[in-house]
Amino acid sequence: MIYSIQSKIDIKLKGLLYAIISLTLVSFVFFAIKYNEASSQKRGETLSKILKNNYFLGFNRFIFQNVSSPYSNIIHKIRKGENLTNIFKNYNIDQKDISEANSKLKKFIKSNNLKTGMILDIVIKKNTSGTQNLIKLNLPTSKSVNISLDRDVNEKFTVEKKITQLFRNLVFSESIIKKSLYASAIENNVDPNIILEFARVYGFEIDFQRDIRKNDVFQILYETFVDEDGEWYSNGKIIYTYMFVQNRELALYYYETDKFFGYFDINGKSVEKALMKTPINGARLSSNFGMRKHPISGYNKKHLGTDFAAPLGTPIMASGTGTVIKAQWCGGGGNCIKIRHNSTYTTIYAHLSKFARGIKSNSKVKQGQIIGYVGSTGLSTGPHLHYEVVGNGKRINSQKMNLPSGRILKGESRKKFEIKRIKTDVLLSETISKKIEF
Repeated sequence: MIYSIQSKIDIKLKGLLYAIISLTLVSFVFFAIKYNEASSQKRGETLSKILKNNYFLGFNRFIFQNVSSPYSNIIHKIRKGENLTNIFKNYNIDQKDISEANSKLKKFIKSNNLKTGMILDIVIKKNTSGTQNLIKLNLPTSKSVNISLDRDVNEKFTVEKKITQLFRNLVFSESIIKKSLYASAIENNVDPNIILEFARVYGFEIDFQRDIRKNDVFQILYETFVDEDGEWYSNGKIIYTYMFVQNRELALYYYETDKFFGYFDINGKSVEKALMKTPINGARLSSNFGMRKHPISGYNKKHLGTDFAAPLGTPIMASGTGTVIKAQWCGGGGNCIKIRHNSTYTTIYAHLSKFARGIKSNSKVKQGQIIGYVGSTGLSTGPHLHYEVVGNGKRINSQKMNLPSGRILKGESRKKFEIKRIKTDVLLSETISKKIEF
């Protein structure tokens, strides 16, 4: 069954226009009567003549015909065997619009496999060629997925897939590291963004450029969200992680309250420290802190930072939460960023190719946030990050810092964490069991 109705907005607009026109016509009649009446006995006769006047009737007809909205809103219930093309043609939609709309929608909707009974909501507009232009389309393809097509100001179609309901899945991955954590995780189909978050969490305890050895082990349990058809939509948080590195075990649990969240070891101790050891992933330590021969000047000079060689454009993270006090050209340092973390520590990042969006003086940054990208600006022989840590005004070796750990859970928080940890262990066992059965 097909329905054709005026859109709510157009109805309100038309109603307003009708009210204005009616008021104008009534005013016209009133003043015409006042002007023409010779006596009270002639009032009815005068009114009758005005209302029957051909010019008045023509003016009235012209006004009401031209305020009719060119837009129509169609609610179409899809019947068996229908596809988008023949539905569009039934409503005399312009062929160019049909082709462009189908091209945009084919990524989201199988035009020849529309479900019978689905409701298609279309807005069309009359054009000068006698056909209709497609303005808007809305199609719920399932209980949780809605596809919308809109015509923008540039007369181009844009399509959006809107998810109204998502389903949480748990993914467990375990592997023995052969080359690198990243390579092993990718081989196990772990999403790259999850790998980066995993490295960020362990970045407080492990230097991924020097501490990782062949045959080290990692485990990870994390969330993904899918639609009702099982199609991936987004990643959630990492719930549990484990690493066996250099004969040392480190298991971490995600724990959240109304006031804080983070990753804690089995003793309720936060893994997070004031600063990360390495603010970049996938890099090679190319120059240590200390005396060295400068690669450009040739002079022996103390190197007051640590250099990490990495491909051009590799993301650089803020090693701690703080305020950007400089994001500009720094002479030999090229594009550089300076961040004040607290009254004690400041960090410097140099030779960047560019800054991340929104990074400027006085902007706030969080630990692990992308602040820029590896480059070779200033006095540099190749793409790398020059990283400095300043403590109480003095440059210090970032790789030998012994920073105090963060929060330690006590009292009621510790009790709640223990309950959460036990539940996570059970969830981990169940997820591994399902994976083995599968």
